[in-house]
Amino acid sequence: MAEVTEQKQMTEQPEESEEEYAEEEEPKLKYERLGNQVTEILKEDAASCMMVHDKFLALGTHFGKVVILDMDGNRAYDFSSHMVTVNQISLDDGAEFMASCSDDGKVFIHGLYTTEHNTSCCFDAPIKAVALQPLFGKNQAKQFVTGSDKLLLCERAWHGRQKMLTLHQGEGTISTIKWRTDLIAWANSKGVMMYDMTLRRRITTVVRDSTDLREEMYPCSLCWSDDLTLLIGWAHSVKICIVKERARSEPRDLPGRYVEIVAAFQMDFFISGLAPLGQQLVVLSYVSETDQEVSSKAVASRPQLRILQPLDDDYEELSCDALSIRGYQNYRCRDYHLAAHPGGELMYYIVSPRDVVVAKERDQDDHVAWLLHTHQYEAALTAVEMSQKSLKRHNMLEVGQSYIIHLINKGDYDLAARTCQKVLGKNTELWENEVYRFKEIGQLKVISRYIPQSGTCLRPVIYEMILSEFLNTDVEGFAQLVHDWPGNLYNNQMVVRAVIGRLNRCPDQPTLLHTLAELYTYDQRYDKALDIYLKLRHPDVFDLIGRHCLFNAIQDKILLLMEFDPQRAAKMLLENEDKVPINKVVKDLESEPRLMHEYLHRLFQTDPHKGTQYHELQIGLYAEFDRPNLLPFLRHSIHCPLQKALEVCQQRNFVEETIFLLSRMGDSREALKMITRELNNVDKAIDFAKEQDDPELWDDLINYAITKPLFVTGLLNNIGTHIDPKILIRRIPEGMKIPQLRDSLVKILQDYNLQISLREGCEKILVADCVGLMKKLQRAQRRGVRVDDDQLCETCELPILPEDVNRGVDVIVFFCNHVFHKECLRMSDTSCSVCSGRRRGPGTRAVGVKTS
Repeated sequence: MAEVTEQKQMTEQPEESEEEYAEEEEPKLKYERLGNQVTEILKEDAASCMMVHDKFLALGTHFGKVVILDMDGNRAYDFSSHMVTVNQISLDDGAEFMASCSDDGKVFIHGLYTTEHNTSCCFDAPIKAVALQPLFGKNQAKQFVTGSDKLLLCERAWHGRQKMLTLHQGEGTISTIKWRTDLIAWANSKGVMMYDMTLRRRITTVVRDSTDLREEMYPCSLCWSDDLTLLIGWAHSVKICIVKERARSEPRDLPGRYVEIVAAFQMDFFISGLAPLGQQLVVLSYVSETDQEVSSKAVASRPQLRILQPLDDDYEELSCDALSIRGYQNYRCRDYHLAAHPGGELMYYIVSPRDVVVAKERDQDDHVAWLLHTHQYEAALTAVEMSQKSLKRHNMLEVGQSYIIHLINKGDYDLAARTCQKVLGKNTELWENEVYRFKEIGQLKVISRYIPQSGTCLRPVIYEMILSEFLNTDVEGFAQLVHDWPGNLYNNQMVVRAVIGRLNRCPDQPTLLHTLAELYTYDQRYDKALDIYLKLRHPDVFDLIGRHCLFNAIQDKILLLMEFDPQRAAKMLLENEDKVPINKVVKDLESEPRLMHEYLHRLFQTDPHKGTQYHELQIGLYAEFDRPNLLPFLRHSIHCPLQKALEVCQQRNFVEETIFLLSRMGDSREALKMITRELNNVDKAIDFAKEQDDPELWDDLINYAITKPLFVTGLLNNIGTHIDPKILIRRIPEGMKIPQLRDSLVKILQDYNLQISLREGCEKILVADCVGLMKKLQRAQRRGVRVDDDQLCETCELPILPEDVNRGVDVIVFFCNHVFHKECLRMSDTSCSVCSGRRRGPGTRAVGVKTS
């Protein structure tokens, strides 16, 4: 089948710009010409009407034939019953019987599967319309209606005779009839009328609007969209009618049903047919030569299929497709018919005398084809991704390659290369073709970021070609590719030779040297890679050593590594001291004391108990290169020779370190003397005295401070909680001016009051605890003690309780739970004889129990 819409012819015009395509709306329907034997039939005859079933087509011709076709247009069989034009064809709901009528006054009813109920009726007037009762095949009455100048109901009576009943007459020729359930709708010169077979009466008349137009030139189109909704299209007007039940409160002489027109609107074209499309309408329209000015959108005299959204008194046009019907120049409005598929499938047949066109709902394939036609490749690709299983004519690869070519032609090379990644997947052949395509247009670098690097890989020559391109034009990009790409993608030795050749020509290229080191690493030539990294002083050298355990190779390169990055080198060496011993490192760093200090300092931080033989050496190194860490080192090292450290600190006049060493060596008085004389810091002196907690040291501090008013103030403010302030106050010379003396004395008194309050509080807490514990002890001692029948006396080892319960016996139970007969204890025994050898406690006291 061929497309017959105007869009088909548009493709023959010069290519439109993307801006023009962007404004184009996607068609709602697609069109195909019904071919095969239909074409041959219509070459010799002309179509006059058509009836559509979901399994076959019934085509009426001007030569009086009714041809049964399959859905593809192949002839199944035909009926040559009429002598002239077939005016209308009708099928029952089960598609078991077909009725046809003609101007020869005959009506034929044929069984499509049996000839048992075939009927032929001859009337005395041309029959313009016929309709079978929907349940004709199942109904014994075999009812049908015909339309001429009157509406006749024909049904089977007794003995198989035909009984005819006139339902309506006298208002002109009936042009079409549609029967749905129990409702019959027909059109005549006055308008559209409806008859209710249940009520056996006419229930409405919808008056014709365009009475000035000839009825036979602009015939009425009727279509039931459901059991109660009738669509009417006549000349320029459309009406939508709904059959409703009349309320019981209304007058009884009115029919039980009535018809309400829910929408009515005028068109600027003539209607050749109409059918429902969900809540919308499909209208076959005709525009005559004289109506060109009225409808500027229409193409001259071509029939148009429009999709309309009905409103109350207007409509919204959603789409309009002009159809290229064979011989359309010679046809008028009455020559076209629209037949809708009765099933759930959206399919419409546009019938003309020499052509039949099928309008179908567009599927996902059509949507993708339209997107490609309008150059919306990205949207097409997305649609294919989401609907791959339902597509028959398009696939991801086809659409994707079209998109790639479009992007390349457009100059968007990066997006084209990125799309290759999505479209080509694991197809190595297509990947290689695209790589060569990008090479031809000079964009090899662009696609290098997206070609496969793992899983399904291309041939090594492809990667080598890209690397060669970068090596010659972009060294930084070459280095990045070598870093990002796995080494197994290409011939590593070949690339190494190319890099060496480039370095021979241009030796001063650190980036290329670093890349060569990476290539040597991929090739497991770690010694050469290590030399290059050290030459470049590149931080990757440490990762290389650690990753490939190259500690044997660095035995003679320790100094180089420490000179390059002392902290990382020391960290790495200490983490692998089993492979690079401490003494080896210290020996290699003898010529560089600062580097030796970095290493030993990190060693001490890691574990103060390692490398203790170097602590004496470290004293000088800290003093020389890192004094801030000398005092922490002296505080934490237990292997440091104090006398040696003291000499170093005294030589360099390190006061704080000297004070610490003197204190640690036991010479606290000398240390205090240095604090007061060298540092002249009363707070530090007080803190030192507090730390040592030596009364003689406090006495020395007071003796020194007694001549210095500022020192006296400091002592008055801090001494109150450690020694008696009276000692200091008595030694202050009379007449000495002491700064802030009042505040200091107030603070002493406050400290004293605080101490008194603390003592009183502690005493109260202690008394309360003692009382509580005493009460607890008293309750425990007054509590009864359980004595069981099977317990024995700890002395005589006889049962503690007599067998005769009437005989009383005195029992002594100690709090340690040992039990004795009273007569078994000596008068002098005040404690448990069993526990007498143990430490005496409250549990050894006794409780007397008398049993009777």
